Parts: sequence; structure tokens; C-alpha cells
Amino acid sequence: MVYVFSDWTQKLLIDGRRVDALSGRTFDTVDPSTGNIIAKIAEADASDVDKAVRSARKAFEGDWRRMRANERGLLLLKLAELIRRDEDELVSLESLDSGKPVSAIRRQDLPAVIDTLVYYAGMADKINGQVIPARQDALTYTVREPLGVVGAIVPWNFPLMIGMWKIAPALACGCTVVLKPAEITPLTALKIGELALEAGLPAGTLNVVPGFGRIAGQAIVDHPDIDKVTFTGSPTVGRQILQGAAGNLKRVTLELGGKSANIIFPDADLDAAVKAAAAGIFFNTGQVCSAGSRILAHESVYDEVVERLAARASTVRIGDPRDSSAGMGPLVSEVQMNRVLDYIDIGRKEGARLVAGGNRHGERGFYVEPTVFAGVEHEMRISQEEIFGPVATVISFKDEDDALRIANGTVYSLAAGVWTADIGRAHRFTRRLKAGTVWVNTYGPTDIRLPWGGTRDSGFGREHGEEAIENFTEPKAVWINTGR
Repeated sequence: MVYVFSDWTQKLLIDGRRVDALSGRTFDTVDPSTGNIIAKIAEADASDVDKAVRSARKAFEGDWRRMRANERGLLLLKLAELIRRDEDELVSLESLDSGKPVSAIRRQDLPAVIDTLVYYAGMADKINGQVIPARQDALTYTVREPLGVVGAIVPWNFPLMIGMWKIAPALACGCTVVLKPAEITPLTALKIGELALEAGLPAGTLNVVPGFGRIAGQAIVDHPDIDKVTFTGSPTVGRQILQGAAGNLKRVTLELGGKSANIIFPDADLDAAVKAAAAGIFFNTGQVCSAGSRILAHESVYDEVVERLAARASTVRIGDPRDSSAGMGPLVSEVQMNRVLDYIDIGRKEGARLVAGGNRHGERGFYVEPTVFAGVEHEMRISQEEIFGPVATVISFKDEDDALRIANGTVYSLAAGVWTADIGRAHRFTRRLKAGTVWVNTYGPTDIRLPWGGTRDSGFGREHGEEAIENFTEPKAVWINTGR
């Protein structure tokens, strides 16, 4: 490995200052497209997390909590302006660190980050309670108060976007944040922390502590002065967080995995359905919790769907994510690449038929070809387990009941897609699907105004929209005796 920036070291952001880890330790972050080391990152441990929490608590009890809600909103708007100003740098950092194509970041991630900030900036002074006329001799009402210090643990697949899904509503509600980005994608989180200070957020309002989940992440979960943990990641880690949070009964929101079904009925527009199905699994190299990894096709159109999907897979342009013409970049790490290749090997051994891809692409970087398996049985591991890579499994179904059995037949419930020209079927099927989001005749769009989340191994609670306000506030009942 060689250094892209030979002397580039990124420090923690605690209490408004960039500081070394108290231990002095660092770790490397790597460019997935080359395997080269980008920079050394200060490695937070429990002592650094404690320092960040104390800073966040001081800010919460001080300037941030006393600030008028509309003033908090204006600071979030200022942060959005600064992100627009530094868009090129943020796009470059995100692509360099995660392997995401710059074109995708400009098209989706950055606009979503700004939209999230603007949306919650506008909501900051609209977090209302209710007057509830319980009795004639009292004025009774409710208010929603900020929870306090929030520990936000962010994944590596959408570092900027998912990070802002947590930061913006927490700050709008009046909470302060200790943010732990994934250790393999910390760069944009640190940049956002700097921009927040430039926007005028008080020191300690947003602290950024890169580090490893088993150390820094666990310290956030265990810390008695963190009031809330919001986490996006794997079900395995989600369970560990839930168990750890029981220690001081802190609130938890979990957005976890998915094995989403994209269901194509015989009356569907096959051109549109297959185009969206390909995007639904190959976008972001399949590293999407709601990826449409299980493509269910009615037996009468199954062969045509497989043929068209394989053809589309073969035309995906794999390349350097900094090249604006690249359609698919690398997987985020060598570990993830090997995990995906192992699942492809499992699919072969299970008896599924490989009709496209299936190999590592090139010898440099962590690239895997867009892969399509046909002849997949519902019970196979590649149909049941989250691969988190560009691997589509195509499964045949006979009728609505059969499709529903297969679609609902995993431990996940995050999302699903339905392709049909029959509006009655669309309504009927949507009601019966176990999914937090169902797309009809499209696949994959999200909006900050709509709730996002699932149940079972997809987690619990909802992000986005007004529902996110509930994640970071606590209702208080007030009873004022007015006499008779």
C-alpha cells in the first residue's frame, strides 16, 4: 500500500477543536478503488467518547438548549449553505473514502443531505405539544422536550446521507450529538463537523469520534450520560446495542438490514420493471439496506425477466468512481468484497444458475461484477441472507399467494416493490406485504418527508418526517390548577 496523501492525518472533533486521541493511536482509511491508504485517522476509545459526551452535555445544558428554536433552525440553514459551497470537496471525500461514483453522490447523496437539513431547519420551531382539556379546574397541556445527548452510529454505505438523517433532526429538537462514523468512511463526517462550527453551532453541539465499533461504538452504548442511541447497520450489531442500552435504559432507534423483494407480475411493463430491478440491486454496488436483491418474477415472464436482467448486468460500466461515466464502483473494502464473493460461491454450490457476472473485476481495488442468479429457490441462503453486494437472485412464483409467501418469507421487513398494471392488485398486495416501504411501479426512491424503517431484523422505530421528532424528544404533561 502507498499513501495518497503522505502526511494527511485527521483528528477527532471534540468540544469545537480537532484533537488527537488520548491514546495517541491512529488507524488507516483506504481508497476502495485502489487499495491505497488515504489518511491516518485518530482512533477514539472510551476515554475520548467520555470527553465528547461531557462536552455534549455541557452544550446541551448551556447555549444550545437555551437558544430559541428558530435560531437553531437558522444555524441548520447556514450549515446547508456551507455544504453547498463545499460540495466539490465533500463529493471528492465521499467518493475517495467509500468508492461511491461521484455522479451518484452529486445526483442523490448531496441533494438529500441538503434537503434533510432544510426540512428539519424549518421544523425546529414547529415541535408542538397539545392543550388537552382534562378537567374544568385545571389547564392541562403537553410539551415535547429534547432528550439530551444523542449517540449516533453511522454506517459506511451512505456516510453523508445517513449521517445527516440523524444529525439534522437531533439538532433541530435541541439535542446535542456524539457522532461515530464507520471506521472505514470517516472523512465526510469530520468535514461536516468543521462546517457545523463554521455555521455557528456552539462547541460541543456536534462531536465526531471516529473509531471501531467494538471500542468507540460500545463506549457510546455503555455511557450512562448518553440519553439516546440511533444506529444504522447490521442486525447482529443492532442486537448488541439493544442489550447494552438496557444498562441505563437509554432510548434506541435501529435501522438494520433488508432482503427486499421486487415482485414482477405478468401484466407489468417489463421494460420499466427490469430497468428498475437492475438499478435496485446494482446501485451503490448493491450496498443498500433496501436493495431489491430478491427479484420475484411470475412464471409466465420468468425467462424473459432473467434474460433481460442478465443483459442489463453485462452493460453496467464498472470503473473508477471519480470517472463521471462509471455506473458502478468498487465495494467498500476488501473484507466486503470477499464476503460477496463467498456468497456467490455459496449460490453456485446451492445449485442456483449463474447467468451474469460472478467474478472479481480486475486485480486492483475491490470490484465485483454485477451478478445474476436464476433458478433460485426461496430456501437458499442467497435468497434468505443479506449479501450487501451486486448480486441479484431471481425467483419464480405462481400466483399472488405464492408471491406473498416468498416476499414475506424472510426475517426482514424493510422494503418491497410491486410491478403490475392492476390497481386493485397493487392495493391488495401492498396491504399484505410486511415492509416499512412499498414501491409500486418504481423502486428505490426515498424522501425525508416520509417515514423510513422496518420491523423484525430490519429494526424498529422510524427515521425521516415528523416521526423522527419522536426519536429525539420526550413528551411532558403539565397540570396547572386553576381553581373552581
